[in-house]
Amino acid sequence: MLIEIAYAKPGRQRLLSLDVPAATTVQQAIEQSGIIVLFPEIDLNVNRVGIFSKPCKLDQILQAGDRVEIYRPLIADPKEARKKRLSSAKI
Repeated sequence: MLIEIAYAKPGRQRLLSLDVPAATTVQQAIEQSGIIVLFPEIDLNVNRVGIFSKPCKLDQILQAGDRVEIYRPLIADPKEARKKRLSSAKI
């Protein structure tokens, strides 16, 4: 079955198509794709993953047509960043 693996960082992104057997997990697909070789900073113990923007676990079984997304860790807490922007805008 055909699936996709996606990873993006500023200035560089990759979307890989992959043909995997039925009952393949997210982790197995990521490992088979070779994306970790292209982006060695990916650590599946740290990076969260999702399917079509919905967070999932590494042991999730994939369906045909799924797009697995590997998310980068957040640099800043979104709530704190928003508060900081609002406070600086009031000045």
